[in-house]
Amino acid sequence: MKNPVEGFSAGLVDDGDIYEWEVMIMGPPETVYEGGFFKARMSFPKEYPLMPPKLKFVDEMWHPNVYADGTVCISILHPPGDDKYGYEDASERWLPVHTVETILISVISMLSSPNDESPANIEAAKEFRENPQSFKKRIQRLVRQSQESLGM
Repeated sequence: MKNPVEGFSAGLVDDGDIYEWEVMIMGPPETVYEGGFFKARMSFPKEYPLMPPKLKFVDEMWHPNVYADGTVCISILHPPGDDKYGYEDASERWLPVHTVETILISVISMLSSPNDESPANIEAAKEFRENPQSFKKRIQRLVRQSQESLGM
């Protein structure tokens, strides 16, 4: 509540567990996700802020950087330290200075600019690259579904 980020709302899950948050992610303007309202769950480990939370879409999501189960794959949500595969610099990974705000801003950026070079969802990345019209059509269906689920 202190630092609201445009495009999101977040709060504790109903049972009041401080380690489980519900997040509503609004599709960023001027992207294929515009107009969508996507529910997600942020789960904080007991070691937070030394270890990153996990962010997982509850609603269906089709994106190169989101696994089929809805788990978001972005650098700042990867454990701190060096990447054993050498793909990410330690400075790109989780640091205790990151906040819910910086995570959500990174998700906005991810939705706005998919990284198809290092995909979590290979099929989504392939469609994004090779058949952008089909990719866009699939996202438009998800946007409509998200609006219908809110009674819009």
